[in-house]
Amino acid sequence: MPDRRLTVLFVPESAYGPTNNCVGIGDVLRRRGHRVVFAAEASWKGRLAALGFEEDLIDLAPPPEGEQDAGQFWKDFIRDTAPEFRKPTVEQLETWIKPVWEELISGVEYCEPRLRQITERVRPDVIVEDNVICFPALLTAGRPFVRIMSCNPLERRTDDVPPVFSGLPSADRTGWADFRKAYDRSHRALWEEFNAWVVSQGAPPLPDLDFIHPGTTNLYVYPEAADYGRTLGPDWHRLDSSVRETDDTFELPAELRDGDGALIYFSLGSLGSADVELMRRVVGALAGTPHRYIVSKGPLHDEIELPPNMWGAEFLPQTSILPLVDLVITHGGNNTTTEALHFGKPMVLLPLFWDQYDNAQRMAELGFGIRLDTYRCSDGELAGAVQRLLADGGLRERVAEAGREIRRRDGVRRAADLIERAATPP
Repeated sequence: MPDRRLTVLFVPESAYGPTNNCVGIGDVLRRRGHRVVFAAEASWKGRLAALGFEEDLIDLAPPPEGEQDAGQFWKDFIRDTAPEFRKPTVEQLETWIKPVWEELISGVEYCEPRLRQITERVRPDVIVEDNVICFPALLTAGRPFVRIMSCNPLERRTDDVPPVFSGLPSADRTGWADFRKAYDRSHRALWEEFNAWVVSQGAPPLPDLDFIHPGTTNLYVYPEAADYGRTLGPDWHRLDSSVRETDDTFELPAELRDGDGALIYFSLGSLGSADVELMRRVVGALAGTPHRYIVSKGPLHDEIELPPNMWGAEFLPQTSILPLVDLVITHGGNNTTTEALHFGKPMVLLPLFWDQYDNAQRMAELGFGIRLDTYRCSDGELAGAVQRLLADGGLRERVAEAGREIRRRDGVRRAADLIERAATPP
């Protein structure tokens, strides 16, 4: 631990996954006596201060009238573009992945002046960004820059692993080259335009077809038991998990406490659950099974009714629930995937967008879970996947053992150590 109090500036993506990841790491640093400031998106106002952090927030677009829920922009975006998730991943490149990059770029350009003001005012000893997009103000501030990659590690592109966003298998290179060519065709012009703007703001050029620079220190969140077996270089550090300790405690509701069957957690994440039609279909498919379910209902919770074998709410303390359950049904977001492994739980994976296909494929090829076609699997296939995983005692013990090792490595404190080290170089 350094011999002085540091000021650490976190700049997370507005979505719950990256923000919660930074909250977990920031909480360790705060309890070590450091000053922790969040330059989060403005809809997080009050939520981070309640956890003991300073807030110096930014808008990524002209402020809306009235208050917004945290991450509301992306919830609305997901809801309105949900039909795109039914397409094969290579077709999503032009109609979903590229529009996401365009929205992210628009936000970066809008908030650049404000973010420069924040770095000048806060005067951080180290800047930590958990995002997929470059903010030039963070690179021109003259401070050590730590990048956290809390998406699937395929985001760090190399030729010996499948292309990110593809969901293609590791053992079969069929389709890898075609997907990369399609990505180049759909994104080259957009990347060139953004790169030129980044340079005009005084930042270095971006790596080819990447929308973010590496840091002087880079952290990525993925357990060794599931990683891709490649060397990323001395500036890259694996966190086997990054599980926050700020969630509320959770007591199992009475209606589920004494019921029969396994206890299962179902979540499509704060963004995926905005697809109400899909949420209703999955809930209906599971209603007839002999198990009990805790359901993360998400932002449109009022539109989702649950049958007697289920209980749920809009927000749930996920890291307090996962130790209690036997199985997780998830969209394959990196936070939920790595947290499920942290607690040693097998998964049924229903990927929707971004790196969720990559996580679903990786869990399936390693035998930690079953990947299903989210919009085309039948009710029987979903119920059958649940039953197969619950009945496979050998698999459940193997995942449990992986979880014990992941927890022993204590990724959240390792991240805090590495950030302290980056802020106080020799």
